[in-house]
Amino acid sequence: MHDSTRIELKDEERTRCEVWTRVMGYHRPVSAFNPGKQSEHQERTYFRECAIAQRLS
Repeated sequence: MHDSTRIELKDEERTRCEVWTRVMGYHRPVSAFNPGKQSEHQERTYFRECAIAQRLS
C-alpha cells in the first residue's frame, strides 16, 4: 500500500545541515573552507562503483 500524502516543510521549519568532507586526510566542515576550496567542492563529480563479480578459482 502506497500513501500519496506529501509532507512539505516551510523554510522556517527546516534544520540546517552541516556538510563535512575529507580533505588531505582530515574531516572538515565545508563551511570552514576558504571561498576557493568551497567552489572546488561544489564542482566535484561523484561516481558510484559497481560491484565486481567474484572470479571462480
